Amino acid sequence: MRLSLIAVGRSRGGPERILQDHYAGRVIAWPIEIREVEEKKKLAGDALKAAEAALIRRAIPDRAAIVALDERGKAISSRELAAALQRWQDDGVADVAFVIGGADGLDAGLRAEAALTLSFGRATWPHQLARAMLLEQLFRAQSILANHPYHRD
Repeated sequence: MRLSLIAVGRSRGGPERILQDHYAGRVIAWPIEIREVEEKKKLAGDALKAAEAALIRRAIPDRAAIVALDERGKAISSRELAAALQRWQDDGVADVAFVIGGADGLDAGLRAEAALTLSFGRATWPHQLARAMLLEQLFRAQSILANHPYHRD
């Protein structure tokens, strides 16, 4: 199974990027690719979200299970995320795409296409930090599935 992290906006340098790269390098159970998309037109509101959603859709591998990161999503435990990944792998899902929208969030239509809408809680997180948090959770999920001591109950 292959994983994609598809995010609106370019990752800048700094501590968030260092943390993102650190965890991206540790996720070895499944290959992971980070794809960044950016709308160049000066749009706002729903028009911007729709344009970003079109860019995200083009970056999603064919027939991938989509996981949308959104504040309206479900807050699940690390073990539940690991179980979902294991289920998709067992079901023969070739690709799982995690998507993070722009500053205005994800288009409602794209959220509706997601197999899972995931939240990191009720707080709004900076998008660069959300990337690092997701990558850490993917590393933790592989550790859980491998019974590695990184994750302790």
